[in-house]
Amino acid sequence: MIAIIDYQMGNLRSVQKGFEKVGAQAMITSDANQIAEADKVVLPGVGAFEDAISELRRRALVDVIQDSISQGKPFLGICLGLQMLFDRSYEGGTHAGLGIIPGEVVRFDLPAEYKVPHMGWNQAKFCQPSRLLTGINEGTYFYFVHSYYVVPEARDVIAIESEYGQPFCAMIQRDNLFATQFHPEKSQQAGLRLLQNFAQL
Repeated sequence: MIAIIDYQMGNLRSVQKGFEKVGAQAMITSDANQIAEADKVVLPGVGAFEDAISELRRRALVDVIQDSISQGKPFLGICLGLQMLFDRSYEGGTHAGLGIIPGEVVRFDLPAEYKVPHMGWNQAKFCQPSRLLTGINEGTYFYFVHSYYVVPEARDVIAIESEYGQPFCAMIQRDNLFATQFHPEKSQQAGLRLLQNFAQL
């Protein structure tokens, strides 16, 4: 069973429907015990970094997230769920993240012709092999909606880069931990294949 963490911020049902389309069982839950007992864990997210981190802490979900990752359980962060894995974000001030991946979250600083938030389809440049990318071609388009992006301290965690006025990190991986800036659940067949690959880990 895949646990999709519910902290009232994120398109939870569309993530769950994405997994259901590829034949995987996924439950939406804010129960730390259910998350701890799940085979795999997904941390989705849409909204403001500070509010999301505060809500995870208020619901006492930080420990089970950290434990799931440290125990080697397959873990997938999506959009804000990627950003919260990092040390800090500069969205609306400076806010501490979960500190699982060294690095920070910064706002796009681009020429006027580039609208922020970055919204729409962008190509993937593969930076290293990943089990989540099995059956997905280099140059595939994924769907993004974000004003901030992650800057890992070490480039060796970057699995995909994309470009919007500048290159930026679009997916990371480290051992059992995977996270995407794009929304696989909104990225049609390629996104569904990524979810299927995760479900089959």
